[in-house]
Amino acid sequence: MQLEATDTADLAALRDALTDLAFENRVPLAAQPHVARAARVLGTVVNGTAADVSAAFAEAGQAIEAAMKASDHQSGAVGDDGADPVAPAPSATVEGATGIVDASGATASLDLTRAADRATERPATRASSAAPAHQRPTPTTVPAAPAAPAAPPVAVRDFTEDRLPDDADRDLLPDFITESNECVTNSEAALLQLEANPSDEEAVNTVFRAFHTVKGTSAFLGLTRIAAFAHEAESLLSRVRDKEIAYSQGCADLSLRSADMLKALLSVVEQSLNGDGRMPIPEGYFELLDALLAYDPARDANGVQLAVGSGSDDIFPTAPTAGDESALTGPMAGGVAKRADNAGGQNTNAAGSSNADATIRVRTDRLDRLIDMVGELVIAQTMIAGDDTLDSGTQHELLRKVTHAGKIVRELQDLSMSMRMVPLRPTFQKLARVVRDTATKAGKTVQFVTDGDEVEIDRTMVDRLGDPLVHMVRNAVDHGVEPPHERTANGKPGSGIVRLRAYHASGNVVVELADDGRGLHRDKIVKKAIEKGLIESDKGMSDSDVFNLIFAPGFSTAERITDISGRGVGMDVVRRNLEAIRGRIEITSVPGTGTTFSIRLPLTLAVTDGMLVRVGDERFIVPLTHIHMSFRPEQSMLSTVVGKGEMVHLRDELMPVLRLHRLFGVANAVESPLNGLLMIVGDGPKRTALLVDELLGQQQVVAKTLGDGLGKVAGVSGGAILGDGRVGLILDVNETVALAQSTDAPRRERDAA
Repeated sequence: MQLEATDTADLAALRDALTDLAFENRVPLAAQPHVARAARVLGTVVNGTAADVSAAFAEAGQAIEAAMKASDHQSGAVGDDGADPVAPAPSATVEGATGIVDASGATASLDLTRAADRATERPATRASSAAPAHQRPTPTTVPAAPAAPAAPPVAVRDFTEDRLPDDADRDLLPDFITESNECVTNSEAALLQLEANPSDEEAVNTVFRAFHTVKGTSAFLGLTRIAAFAHEAESLLSRVRDKEIAYSQGCADLSLRSADMLKALLSVVEQSLNGDGRMPIPEGYFELLDALLAYDPARDANGVQLAVGSGSDDIFPTAPTAGDESALTGPMAGGVAKRADNAGGQNTNAAGSSNADATIRVRTDRLDRLIDMVGELVIAQTMIAGDDTLDSGTQHELLRKVTHAGKIVRELQDLSMSMRMVPLRPTFQKLARVVRDTATKAGKTVQFVTDGDEVEIDRTMVDRLGDPLVHMVRNAVDHGVEPPHERTANGKPGSGIVRLRAYHASGNVVVELADDGRGLHRDKIVKKAIEKGLIESDKGMSDSDVFNLIFAPGFSTAERITDISGRGVGMDVVRRNLEAIRGRIEITSVPGTGTTFSIRLPLTLAVTDGMLVRVGDERFIVPLTHIHMSFRPEQSMLSTVVGKGEMVHLRDELMPVLRLHRLFGVANAVESPLNGLLMIVGDGPKRTALLVDELLGQQQVVAKTLGDGLGKVAGVSGGAILGDGRVGLILDVNETVALAQSTDAPRRERDAA
């Protein structure tokens, strides 16, 4: 059929047919970018946005010719490998030959039937060539003598560096990268679930759909390398889905590595989008592609042998190798349990569930700007509510309206803050992979159980919480859980358990990481701390004090250093990162039973619930999460201890007194604790009494940074605009106490001398 620019209905049908061919992978991979380009160009003609209709027709014709050549070339390449031709499936046939004609009468045509038929030939032919030699169908038309076993198929190694297609839709690519990463993340969670339960068909379908979606979309956008790799990864899962092969350890390793490679390929696209368009090939791409093509369940059930260069290496060795980050096989690393109450029940993994809620993507910078403006609105409303006119007691109607407006503003603030909240589920899913890989490397069997992954916290806090949890989980598996033989000798099950749960408590989010391993040994920690000069003895130190020594930089009780841990790097990073988001971490441990790390976090960093206090002419905000109580002391409760300075005795506990006015140089402040108030802050042995003049009340304030002009101020985490327009400094309690101790140390030494 001959089409002209005025035949919009037929052109739209042709565009839709081409789009279907490209996106649904019904033409060879090499032809898909050209078919997609033809569809996009025809779309501009249909929509009336083409600058030059004749040029658009010519470009579409060239794209179709290029698709035909690519299809012919790939068909010839497939036919040369000795595989039998396969009859095309009628369901994939697009009837008729379609042509387009420009205004000058020049015609370019594409036999869509032939292209579609070839698309159905290829998967079956490829599967035949990729199958082991003893499983390939034997030709019946030509008698053949027995042949030697065929060598495993390998990928054509085109090392030419890719570039972002010139006609790539740069507005669509960011959404493609985001959604593809989500697909891969969901597939990773489903793969771990599948490893725990190989008969979980829904998990297989979840992974298959994820790889298929990435393949189709990347092919449509002209990202042929991603499409080709996703096609082979999808083919492996297709064999599992069709019960052709079992989901063994080797298959699990290949699938998880394929997910990692897709992430790397997507990262390359993202970097090229923000750079010069170059798309380098990730390391290990061809080796992994060869492994996918040559996978033999009879040979590779426990690991995949891969030829590298002139020698042979094992990218998935069956025994852990020190320093080899790619070692992923070994004893089965247990699996992933969603919740304890789901054990043995129906699979409720979130990877296979659908979310019916309507969603819309919003740029994070716009969301942050919205929240900033709502914060400014809250400040403005607070200033109005604190105006002297309302305090006069004569403006009752105005006061009622201002109070009502304040309620609406607070609700608006809560709503805007909830928009920043994201569930912990993606973070927990990533940690499941960390547990699996670490356990496999360490030769242990570990089950990872999660609970409360639907708990939500601020998006920025999720990002900062990821690294500390990775360090802690790796330590729990490597140091905490014993090897199977040791657990069996101690009367424990051979499989260890690492539990990660999150819940709300007192306006905070608590994340607990627990293992049923060997626990922390106080004597070993004390001995190592004395060797490193951290302490002189453990006299007077509680178990909590001793356990906190593991957060010292370079501290490790590991007897040997591995590529997983043992260098003393990690736990100090954990504490620093948690303190940066106003978090606290506590440790409880019973030798031989296990260890529990409890992380307490605020819901958000944007809003602070604090106690407004006055010190001299200044006001400070102390976060409520750090305050235990406030009281006015009696003379009998105060004393001075040599080497420790001023102390207050309360309920059989001796605590140092910290004078804020001396620390920050505030004038006109109360000098005697008898005339002021002492506020108890901190935890355990680090409790400290802050001397303040007066408590002005509890407030929820919008936290602001101090700006580049002031930079980082010791003891201060930020500032807030108060109701009268003045600025109140938000204290970082832990840093303030540490600053006071370092400042008072020389004076205490002089007093002692």
